Amino acid sequence: MNRLQGKVALISGAASGIGAASAIRFAEEGARIALCDIDSARAGGVLEAIHEMGGEALFIPLDVRVEDKWVSAFEATVARFGFVNVVMNSAGIALPGSVETMSFEDWNKELSVNLHGTFFGIKHGFKYLRNSGGSIINLSSIEGIVGHPEYAAYCAGKGAIRNLTKSAALHAGRSGYRIRVNSIHPGYIVTPMIGNDTVELERLAKLHPIGFWAKRSTSPIWRCFSLRKSRGLRQGLNL
Repeated sequence: MNRLQGKVALISGAASGIGAASAIRFAEEGARIALCDIDSARAGGVLEAIHEMGGEALFIPLDVRVEDKWVSAFEATVARFGFVNVVMNSAGIALPGSVETMSFEDWNKELSVNLHGTFFGIKHGFKYLRNSGGSIINLSSIEGIVGHPEYAAYCAGKGAIRNLTKSAALHAGRSGYRIRVNSIHPGYIVTPMIGNDTVELERLAKLHPIGFWAKRSTSPIWRCFSLRKSRGLRQGLNL
């Protein structure tokens, strides 16, 4: 416990799914958390859970598609906690649609959240981390590597996050910044994004080597070694 004592983590998409599970786990390990999300109702539950365990957290409304909102989120985090040294970009949506059926409106909507939101988080995270050092964690997906026939925009965005992470990691290294930038590509995990379609859940479970879905609480993200100083040479990885 307390392996993240002294850390301040700003997490987008923190109201549900992997973002919420990570926020709670980071808090259990001693980090102070800025819960950033557009869904204030769900975020309230995460905030309460952290406070009940004796942790410290702040909710900040954040529409990740709007760059000015990111500026305000970082400013609010620093005003409350004094600094930020961890940024986790986990906000995301998944709209169905193949390359033939997806509307351009939905394509733009999804990329504005998943990809543009991650870009803004990295861009403004660098401003606060480049002198003090820290870690940026970008949530991608296995679909960003292997693809999916019916989620064209989701796969495109998550694949782009993979290489955006590498670009940011190279920039950090060559600029002399003590910032570690890595991405995580989970397989199928039970989150609100998946929904409650039991037939689809069973079908996808068969694609798992172990035959069942992971739960948010068992996701390896909370372990993220990239938060620890001893892992400084692990940079630009896709986990």
